[in-house]
Amino acid sequence: MIRQLVTISILVTSFAGSLLAQTSYEKQQQAWRTDREEKLKADDGWLTVAGLFWMREGLNEVGSAPTNDIVLPSAGAPARLGSFELSGEKIILRVEDNLPVLIDGRPVRETELKITANSSKPIVYGDLSLIVLKRGEKYGLRFKDRNSVARRNFTGLRWYPAKEEYRVTARFIPYETPREVPIINILGDIEKYNSPGLLRFTLKGQEYTLEPVAVGEKRLFIIFRDLTSNRTTYGAARFLYTDWPVDGQVEVDFNQAVNPPCAFTIYATCPLPTRQNRLNVAIEAGEQIYHGPISDHAINNRREN
Repeated sequence: MIRQLVTISILVTSFAGSLLAQTSYEKQQQAWRTDREEKLKADDGWLTVAGLFWMREGLNEVGSAPTNDIVLPSAGAPARLGSFELSGEKIILRVEDNLPVLIDGRPVRETELKITANSSKPIVYGDLSLIVLKRGEKYGLRFKDRNSVARRNFTGLRWYPAKEEYRVTARFIPYETPREVPIINILGDIEKYNSPGLLRFTLKGQEYTLEPVAVGEKRLFIIFRDLTSNRTTYGAARFLYTDWPVDGQVEVDFNQAVNPPCAFTIYATCPLPTRQNRLNVAIEAGEQIYHGPISDHAINNRREN
């Protein structure tokens, strides 16, 4: 009898410990997801993106007046903000007199814009900002408005329940030297990334391989599709970031797979997954389709233009 009681006690203690660990993991995921949503809603988050305009060679006049080359869709924009002069890879910004336009918190009247990591520093006017982008051989202006419709109408994110079975340990298979990976984006342009190697892991008893690319300081970026895509998750792709390999291994937590910016705005230029990263398995984890003001018709119209 005593032995049975001891056995039951051990089982109860083990179950309670397992339940506590599961609850701790779920709380960790909830905190991460809350942070993800707060970043989307932030003053400079993706929900503030309200326009994307491609510049032509020469002078590009910018403002809210319809006579400008680039017309800013905001009542808060001045009739004429200034101009961007594009000459090859050189871009000169000239601001209209007496307008409080800032870069790095300092007033600016005329300056050559520096493009680092394919974008410039924000050019700020009140609640509005512009960032110069380089995509392929093209230069564009991404327009942000803190009072955008998408931000005002944000309805919150939807997620699969966090499950530890979708947190897997992948074996890192390095290339002899980093491999250049050409990746097409949603506009049809080719962007070049570097991949340090492959990630091989087992999920639901089957082995799969993903090719991540390197971003920033020792981070890996995975662009992938799976059998939930265009059903319960965003159709084009989902994004997932991991830490750099340690001892030949990488933790891949699909519970933190997220929608690309294109799910929230038609003015993003998201990369699409390579054939290698189209998985023949339903990964029912992470962020689901966002049911906001963006529509498939709007996305298709943007692609055509």
